[in-house]
This record gives sequence, structure tokens and C-alpha cells, in this order.
Amino acid sequence: MMQTQEKSQNQQQINWKPIIKKFIAVLGEKGVVQRKEELLTYECDGLTSYRQRPAVAVLPRTTEQVAEIVKICNQYSVPFIARGSGTGLSGGALPVEDSVLIVTSLMRQILKIDLENQRVVVQPGIINSWVTQAVSGAGFYFAPDPSSQIICSIGGNIAENSGGVHCLKYGVTTNHVLGLKIVLPDGSIVDVGGQIPEMPGYDLTGVFVGSEGTLGIATEITLKILKSAESICVLLADFTSVEAAAASVSDIISAGIIPGGMEMMDNISINAVEDVVATNCYPRDATAILLVEIDGLEVEVAENKKRVADICLQNGARNITSASDPETRLKLWKGRKAAFAAAGHISPDYYVQDGVIPRTQLPYVLNEIEALSKKHGYRIANVFHAGDGNLHPLILFDNSIPGELEKVEEVGGEILKLCVKVGGSISGEHGIGADKKCYMPDMFSDTDLETMQWVRQVFNPQGLANPGKMFPTPRTCGEAAKASPQKFANVERF
Repeated sequence: MMQTQEKSQNQQQINWKPIIKKFIAVLGEKGVVQRKEELLTYECDGLTSYRQRPAVAVLPRTTEQVAEIVKICNQYSVPFIARGSGTGLSGGALPVEDSVLIVTSLMRQILKIDLENQRVVVQPGIINSWVTQAVSGAGFYFAPDPSSQIICSIGGNIAENSGGVHCLKYGVTTNHVLGLKIVLPDGSIVDVGGQIPEMPGYDLTGVFVGSEGTLGIATEITLKILKSAESICVLLADFTSVEAAAASVSDIISAGIIPGGMEMMDNISINAVEDVVATNCYPRDATAILLVEIDGLEVEVAENKKRVADICLQNGARNITSASDPETRLKLWKGRKAAFAAAGHISPDYYVQDGVIPRTQLPYVLNEIEALSKKHGYRIANVFHAGDGNLHPLILFDNSIPGELEKVEEVGGEILKLCVKVGGSISGEHGIGADKKCYMPDMFSDTDLETMQWVRQVFNPQGLANPGKMFPTPRTCGEAAKASPQKFANVERF
């Protein structure tokens, strides 16, 4: 009852009519979404367990329109959240009560292609894979490739500092961003970075990438593109034990080989993928498989292909399959890219986490995750970026059973704490968002967190840009599973 009264009081404090009228003056009627049934589209991102309708959603097409919308929000002290394709898995684009959702999905232009200097300028709503499609004919590509790359937007990749299959060798999003045009929370427009890799002064581009929308909104992004490798080969090794596959990962890196990508899938994931995608490449009886992509000069690839195969066989691999032609390589990767979607076919719901651990800790941590699975009675599918230790355990459950979400959150929390315990991190590429902010104190001291808040306050002094994300607050901090059902104030749970 108290929360209902608070909500009514908050609604009374904001007179939306003059605000919406100003939004329409900037964007036109079609650029402003205000009907409740239409706003259902925007009430959550990929973390669908928590939902909150924004008061209004706006769809700008230009930097200037974004700036005008933000100025209006600043004038009326209204919180705003940027949203791209809505594929994020940590609740980073989850609206808060009485907020404006600034949706960048209509900002989908490639503004400039400069092949000579290996760079592309895009708007934030452009889809990740479109960048590569635009330059592949000239022999270039954009390296960061999240599994959702055919639907996720570059703006979201910037916010979360996304990675992907090829981040082991080529790095995550921040390693491929040269410059940004940003609308700050007061509506002013600034440029950070530039057209060249190294700029003098503070690395504000690095500060902004991964800031999850708490420092402003990127409206133009200068990306670095790479020349396609002369030769590429993908190897699939199958194992009878997870430990053997994990040992192969460490041994490959220790041998001085840096694959373009190195991914691991366990038996649950293998069978889910084969049921849905039917690659007919993944042996269903394997306990684990390892996908290793080698790229570079032809002579280098030939040599490293043999070395990787030998290492896997020495660690007990039963079979090694290799592919150099594009069609077969794509087929081998197709299952890995579809793993998350495939999990939805073997369980009514799943809860995915995103911890990072040192490669040498893979056998220990995977055994501990298996122990947690048995202890709590939930199947856990493991599919992850093995090369850089970025785990993606999918906890399978049925959300229609009361209390199940809280229980799997507790399991997810134990996995994150395990990652920190062995010297890792609570996030590798999905971000902190609303989902994992309560675990930040497990990784950072009070002084660490306060220092981060100083940075946010410089850019975002009123706290209007994506409030309630990344950092714990007195109301929400603590174990996720022990929090009250209203984990996020006035946010509906499903």
C-alpha cells in the first residue's frame, strides 16, 4: 500500500502534458509513443524477469533531436534511459518509474565509410552485423561479434562494452572505437576521441564505453574495421570430460597460440543446439566440445592448425574436425551462435550469468558449477568464451513456479562470487545493469565504488541518465535472492 501511495505521489509531481507536447514539437506525433499498450514493447530488455513501462518513449533520428529531448528531460528533471535493440541481458535498458525511454532504433545510418583509413562512422541504432556487411565486399570486417550480432545495435555494444567469439584475439568493443559524438545529460553535444587510434588528453572514449548509459548517449560512433585474414580455419574437438577440454584451452594459450576465437560447450548445450539447429556437426555423446578458430597468413594457419590439433589429442580429444571453406566454417559456428536461443527449447525459462575467471581456473570453476547444479537441483548449461574465461552458465528453471526466480538468482549469485573468489569478475560483456549491481561490493571496495560515482556525477550531476543502474543503493543492495519481491521499486516481476 505504501508503494502504491508513493507511486501516486510521484505521478502527481510530473505533469506530462507540457513535456509530451515539447517532445512532439521536436519529433512529430509519430516519434512519440505514449499509449500504454504500445509502451508494452519497451517495458524490458533481454532480462525479461523484470518489467516497468516508461511514461513515454521517443524515437529520434538525429543527434540534434536527441539533444533536444535530453534538454527537455533536464528542464523537467525527468529521468531518461537510452535503448537500442533491447537485447541486453542485465537490465541495462530497463525503464524506471515515470521515465522517458530514448529509443535509438531509427538512428540506423552508416554515415561514412573510409576504407583507406580503416574506419566507419555509424549511428547507434545500426545493427552490429550490418557494419561487416557494408565493408566485406572490400575485404574488411568489424571484429566484435556478440552472439546476438544479427539483432543487437552498436549503441548497445558501446554501452555494455560487448565482446563476442573473436574478443580473445581482437579485443572487445572498446578496442575498436576511435571516437564518439555524445549527448550529455544536460543536452550539450561533445566529441571525444577522434579519427586516429591515439589522442592526447584523458581517454574519455574509454571512460564512456561500458558506462551503460549513465554518462550520456552516443549518437555517432567512429569504428575501426580490420582487413580480413588471408586464411581461416575452424577446428572442432570433442572430449569425454570437461576437464580435458579446459586443459586444452590453457595449453593452447601457453603454447603461444592466440586463436581468433576459442569456445566451449557442454553436453546439455550440444544437444540443445542439435535439436534446434541440426548442424549435424556436434557429437551428441560428447561431454564437451571445443571450437577453435585460427586465422592469419596461410603458412601460419597451417602450422597452428596442426599444433592445436596435437594439443587437443594429447589432452584426450576423441576426434578433430577442421574446416577452411566459408560454408563449413559458418556451419560449425552456427550452433555456438544459436546456443542461447536453443536453451529456450529445452526449458521454459533460463537465467544466464556472465562471470569471468582466469583460464587456469576453468576445471575447478566448472566442477564447482556442477556441484551447485546438484546442490540446488537445477540443470546448468555451460557455453562460453573459453579463451578469455568469460563464462555464460544458463540456469534452467520454470518461472511459472512461485519462488523459482529467487532461487536461481541465488545460484547465479553464488557463481558470480565464485568467479570473484578465483580472481575474476562479475561481468565480461553483458554489463552490470539492474541485475548485478548488488554484487559490485563483492568485487570493489567502498572507496572504489565512491570513485566511480565521482565520475558519474561529473557527467550526470542530477542522476537523470539511466538511474538505478550499475551501482548498489541502500534500497536495492544485498543478495538478489534475499531481496523483497519488489527488488526494483515499483517494477513488476514475471
